[in-house]
Amino acid sequence: MAINIVGMSDWRLGSLKMNDSIGRRLEQYTIKRPQEVLVVTAQIAGEEDQIAIFKGFSSSLMRPTSFDPDVPVLPAEAEIVTIDRVASPYNPDAPRYLQQGLTWETMQQLLSDVGV
Repeated sequence: MAINIVGMSDWRLGSLKMNDSIGRRLEQYTIKRPQEVLVVTAQIAGEEDQIAIFKGFSSSLMRPTSFDPDVPVLPAEAEIVTIDRVASPYNPDAPRYLQQGLTWETMQQLLSDVGV
């Protein structure tokens, strides 16, 4: 499961831009809605990943997550496939879905509703 990254510094710069936009907005949403967990399914470098976002923190459910908070889990080149809103606490064996299969476009309205 190798990820082909041409220049790590270029990747980090792109990721930081992402951190200021989609990834950061999703994290801010979960700060404002601490009773929710977002489970984001995304394509990253041609591979699918699932990312849990809760109370402002992101963690991959499928691959190692960096200990460095400046390295976003959702990089700039990621393509969001779907977003699930799940009631907290998150139990992967029995998730309590609030909404499933949201598109990025639909999620943007929810972000706007909470001022993010």
